[in-house]
Amino acid sequence: MALRDGEQAAPSPGFSYSGMTPNDMAAGATVYGWEWLGVWAGFQREGFALLRKSAAVSEGSLWRVSGGGVARLRLGPMRAELSAGYGFAQLPLFSGAIPGAPAFQSGNRHAALVGGRLRFPLVFRVQGEVRAEYPWVLSAKDAGGAEAGSRGFEVGAALRVPLVRASRWSGALALDYQYIQDRLTASRARSEQTLQRIGAALEFSWFDAEASSAGAPVPSLPSWGELALRVVDAQTGEPLAVPQVTLVVAGEAREPQLADPEGQLLERELEPGEVVARVQAEGYQLAEGSVTVGAGERATLEIRAHRLAPQVGRLQISVTDKRDGTPVPNAVLSVGERELRPGATGQVRLVDVTPGPVSVRVAAPGFQSVEEAALIVAGEEAVLPVQLVPTRRVGYATIAGRVRSTGGRSLIARLVIPTTKVRSRTNAQGSFSLKVRPGTYRVIISAKGHLTQTKSVTVRDGEQAIFNVDLFPRSRAR
Repeated sequence: MALRDGEQAAPSPGFSYSGMTPNDMAAGATVYGWEWLGVWAGFQREGFALLRKSAAVSEGSLWRVSGGGVARLRLGPMRAELSAGYGFAQLPLFSGAIPGAPAFQSGNRHAALVGGRLRFPLVFRVQGEVRAEYPWVLSAKDAGGAEAGSRGFEVGAALRVPLVRASRWSGALALDYQYIQDRLTASRARSEQTLQRIGAALEFSWFDAEASSAGAPVPSLPSWGELALRVVDAQTGEPLAVPQVTLVVAGEAREPQLADPEGQLLERELEPGEVVARVQAEGYQLAEGSVTVGAGERATLEIRAHRLAPQVGRLQISVTDKRDGTPVPNAVLSVGERELRPGATGQVRLVDVTPGPVSVRVAAPGFQSVEEAALIVAGEEAVLPVQLVPTRRVGYATIAGRVRSTGGRSLIARLVIPTTKVRSRTNAQGSFSLKVRPGTYRVIISAKGHLTQTKSVTVRDGEQAIFNVDLFPRSRAR
């Protein structure tokens, strides 16, 4: 069925027409001698009847015949075709010999055709298609054979619904839409038409023409297989919602797809053989699995995805009275730049601590302040118990810590507080402990082969201050 809209500007006064012609038909064939290169041919017949108030004025037929070469290319799940060839078309033209009763005639156009087609999968094995064709006009003539000018183009789209598939052939229903614009300019007239053709067609494909023509044994064409895929958490076994899945079939990666909220994906049309599934999900490592899909069978595959290694660690701190082990609810904890209060339980739990050494300072009314250190490991939880000692004047404080090289090796270092008589050395593990009166001190730390460092520290009565020192080798200073 075709919806036609056109006009002819001359002979005077000219006229226009529009309407539907239900008797259009077309046929075409494509043969591939190689996997990617072939030839094509086709023809179309356009029925034409010009009526005025249901009375026939003029009628006839218009023919289009074309043929040429075609090359195809697979782009993942899509298939692209590029074609070039020759096309002959009859275009509508009317004579005005009888005023008010234009007589149907036709002009001719010979052209080199250049076109393209893209076919792609949709849902339930239905395929979509878009195409376009442009004629480079070689020559055009009016109804009397005189030279004329012409131009035009064609675009179209189609839905291809599979009906049957056998070992050597398949059949499908094609629902087609075609849009054509044509113009023919003769010496005395200019005719233009817009044609919208809507129709249905049967499409047949024969798979083994090349093998049959060569006399070789014809291999049976395998039918499709199916794959039911499920993606779960490797630890809990719970499904992962909407992961991205990429299937590799016959060594070729398809377009990524999203599984459903239950982590499931059903692929209905797969070539028999090994299928590799690659899965990506937020917060999980890239996971991969493979399965062999049999012809006419449904294979199942479960992929277990592992979480990415955490980038932070956890720290649990408990604050108690050293005398009886009861919680200290009104303590104030300083962890880095954060200030926390443990509440009635005397406990605080942090779940997003940067890995590495962390200094924790605890103060509470009626208790001596204390500073402790904890080592945080990514993905693990460190436990730091802090026991507070009631405030009493002891007359001294403690400065303790450890001296290492920047490479992590423990150093035997010398510690000097210039304003006091304190002189000390670290033990074999690099640890030290100095007793001093409450106040602010400048501590000089030196070790053989390393640059000297100076630290400033303030301690109160009965308090213990902890700091660790990393010394740079002297070679780094040059």
